[in-house]
Amino acid sequence: MKKILFFTILTTLLIGCGITKTVSKGIENQAFLLIVGTPSNYPNGVEVVIDDKTKFNAEVQKNRDKVKHLRLYGISTGKHKVSISKNNKSIYEKIIFVSSQQTKKIILP
Repeated sequence: MKKILFFTILTTLLIGCGITKTVSKGIENQAFLLIVGTPSNYPNGVEVVIDDKTKFNAEVQKNRDKVKHLRLYGISTGKHKVSISKNNKSIYEKIIFVSSQQTKKIILP
């Protein structure tokens, strides 16, 4: 009886050890930009230039603590020169460094 109880406990412990599984989602080498400010000041958005190469139009979001439902723009990790302009007038220019899965919040005036 003691042997059966011992083997039952041992089997339960051995089976329970292999259940843990780690899952990672998302693109590993990607960071994100979040452009925040007063949306009414930028009704048509702003033009963003990354490293004097990549240009795109971005929507200006209202500054909130939760970024879950806000529009993020994916960029590669590392050092980047970020320039933001509205109507060909520069309103933000800075060199930033972003790491993997980091969201950089850029606050516009």
